[in-house]
Amino acid sequence: MLGLTAACLASCSWFGCTSSECDGTLATGSPSASGSASPSASHAPTASGTPSVTPTATAAPAPPAPAPGPGPAPGQSYPVHTGIVATTFWVGEIFDPNAADGSQMFSTYDSQWFQSYGGCDGTTAGGSCETEARSASNDYFPTQMTPRENPFYLDLPFDDINNAAAFARRDQVVPWANQEPYASHHGDQGFSYMKNRWVALTLNGRTCYAQNQDAGPGEYDDAEYVFGAGDVRPVNARYGGAGMDVSPAVVGCLGFSELNGEQAGLTWQFVDDSAVPAGPWTRIVTTSGVQ
Repeated sequence: MLGLTAACLASCSWFGCTSSECDGTLATGSPSASGSASPSASHAPTASGTPSVTPTATAAPAPPAPAPGPGPAPGQSYPVHTGIVATTFWVGEIFDPNAADGSQMFSTYDSQWFQSYGGCDGTTAGGSCETEARSASNDYFPTQMTPRENPFYLDLPFDDINNAAAFARRDQVVPWANQEPYASHHGDQGFSYMKNRWVALTLNGRTCYAQNQDAGPGEYDDAEYVFGAGDVRPVNARYGGAGMDVSPAVVGCLGFSELNGEQAGLTWQFVDDSAVPAGPWTRIVTTSGVQ
């Protein structure tokens, strides 16, 4: 891990600050979908013996004034979705151990997400996995563990593996379905068209990037919103009508007003791999497939 000053200087190269600022199973429904704000909505089956939930911290410390980030680089054009509500979720979160979609120990694409990621994407000081504030000083990475996968992750409400309806029509609705490596996996339930796809997210003039690693919140076959025109609203009506969940790294990078809550006003767009600029989100890039 970089020292405080070195890490901040590295972040400056991405966010435009100055050196002086561095001082100081195919089923009708998906068994997994995620997130929200307290409580958040996840989606994988809950493992037995999981810890009980401890109330999460309420508000995040006020972030510094966000510097403008780079917008999506040139590449294939995908719809730009505006005015979207996002909620928070994190690997290891368990907000309802009795709910089929109440745990982030799993994702819809990874039955061992917790192990694959490397553990709790937050703090376990209180006996359960809770979120934590992130800062540019260490590229918004977790402070108490070293992730094995990209801490910049999110979910979108289209589960092309475990939702029967979404799987059946993914070749018709996913824009990159006829490109490789996806075209070679038509009809392959063990290969996702959605896992690891890059998304550019913008809030208040600041743009950060993240990889799709789950499905939700609340809905799992909302292709009209996910792949449709930018003014199409999410079908989901829960959690403030959220259209995605985002990780603690994204919360910190974009400067959400709350550490674990709902954030309105996001703009997002799919981007191709070649259009993702270097940044803290490219320190570790997740490449694992469905497991």
